[in-house]
Amino acid sequence: GLCGATPETIAARNFARMVAAGAAAHSDHGRGVAEVFLAAARKETKDYTIKDETKLKAIAGDFGVATTVKEGDEEKERDIYSIAVEVGEKALGEWGKQEGEIYYARRAPQARYELWKKLGIIPRGIDREIVEIMHRTHMGVDQDYENIVKQCSRAALADGWAGSMMATDLQDVLFGTPYPIRGQINLGVLKEDHVNIIVHGHEPLLSEMIVVAAQDPEMIEYARTKGAKGIVLAGMCCTANEILVRHGMPIAGNYLQQELAIITGAVDAMVVDVQCIMENLANVAACYHTKLITTNPRCKIASGKTIHIEFDEHHALEDARKIVKTAIDNFPNRRAEVLIPKEKEMMVVGFSYEAINYHLGGTFRGSYTPLNDNIINGRIRGIGGVVGCNNARTMHDSAHLIVVKELLKNDVIVLTTGCNAMACGKAGLLTPEAARVYCGPGLAEVCDAVGIPPVLHMGSCVDNSRILMAATEVVKAGGLGNDISDLPAAGCAPEWMSEKAISIGHYFVASGVYTIFGVTLPVEGAPVFKDYLFNGLEKIVGGKWDLIEDPYEMARKMIAHIDAKRKALGIDKARERKLMDMADRQKLKAA
Repeated sequence: GLCGATPETIAARNFARMVAAGAAAHSDHGRGVAEVFLAAARKETKDYTIKDETKLKAIAGDFGVATTVKEGDEEKERDIYSIAVEVGEKALGEWGKQEGEIYYARRAPQARYELWKKLGIIPRGIDREIVEIMHRTHMGVDQDYENIVKQCSRAALADGWAGSMMATDLQDVLFGTPYPIRGQINLGVLKEDHVNIIVHGHEPLLSEMIVVAAQDPEMIEYARTKGAKGIVLAGMCCTANEILVRHGMPIAGNYLQQELAIITGAVDAMVVDVQCIMENLANVAACYHTKLITTNPRCKIASGKTIHIEFDEHHALEDARKIVKTAIDNFPNRRAEVLIPKEKEMMVVGFSYEAINYHLGGTFRGSYTPLNDNIINGRIRGIGGVVGCNNARTMHDSAHLIVVKELLKNDVIVLTTGCNAMACGKAGLLTPEAARVYCGPGLAEVCDAVGIPPVLHMGSCVDNSRILMAATEVVKAGGLGNDISDLPAAGCAPEWMSEKAISIGHYFVASGVYTIFGVTLPVEGAPVFKDYLFNGLEKIVGGKWDLIEDPYEMARKMIAHIDAKRKALGIDKARERKLMDMADRQKLKAA
């Protein structure tokens, strides 16, 4: 640069701004949820209530909120809404906090927390870290790429371990924590003789209300007066994942299918909120009868071809009914040329980290220990997190499916979210039966015994925080090291395209995970900075970045990393089981 900025400084600043944008998107999502949560706790809205009291009490402990009160000599349960008010106030305070550290940092394994503290990268508050990135990357401020990456880590951790994690938790309390449920996916879920409504975007505040409105007998009867047999509500992108994992509502498709849904000619309304919404939807919808309805003040489309019905949580159901009625009224305008593909697949979804805990051990003995035991004995080689977007530069879903199938046949269990989860669903990988078709013998045996799919759908992109918590639970269960960086695990985003993915990738790296991205990364013109992300960072935080375009090579590198971690843990070789005789037992020291 004219000012003397090196390629490393320029690349680091650009990378940091992507982290900031991604962290802002997810964390602003979380802020909206926290505001509605607090309104529900204060009973300022009648349409939202507390649905998961158990989870509320669990997260209350993270915020230092008491769930009982002493009356004389007796300990009594506090009113659930008074707990919720205090939790909501403390949660909302995480965005504007200026000092100290985020509450959820202590959720991480103790070794990880202590490392963050030593490095000085525990976030102070969500908004502060994002603002500081924007200041540091202004012309003439931070010109040390290592120092810029340090601030990237703070902001990304503020996303993963605060904004996103609180969004996930508070949504669970408001709408219910996901547990395994069946659903269907692909454009074949649309029905020619029904009113078809697609909800598209990321925030479940609106879509939850549309679920209620679309199932209202009065609305269904109104649809019949217009000549329809009923109402189909289907999802697109992460809003789809949200209503799928809690209600079993069908998914029409992932990111690159949003225009395809409209050109079936069968979609009467597409309702959008925020993130991953193509501006061209307005032009495509104008060629058909489809009403494109924007609902969020942050996300309008300047085409003159959309309807804006602004969603207000204080009369949420009323707004949702208005949207559903608009779709029903549009049904008679549908043209004769309707072509709905027949393809659709069944899937089992809803594997929150609490659900995995329950599935492995039951109500009274819920534990990640059976998972750890099977990793230690080698039936499961390791854990692969495969997440992220679709990218128009690649064949749709191809890289996602290649990586996942390669991992499965090598006995690596896969945790998934977002558009990758939907790709796996369309390919039939989200059923228990898939284990016998795609998995190596060890993983297939475990999946068959426990009754789970080999690919566990953990939710939307904001729910990558569930993967962080699952990794933490694996560490706590014991036998696989003291930190996330010790685990035989790796993550990847084969087809990423969103800035949110960069923030997600960096909070996994800062949490100690080897993280590979496909397609490209904006670091090629700065070899020293690239080497720092791909190698030097591992010596500091235990995780590192990588870029691999070939999905087969991506899977190979993930497996090689998993094998290296197994070797470091001393579990790389099969152990012979030996029954102990009395002499052996007598040699054991009492604990």
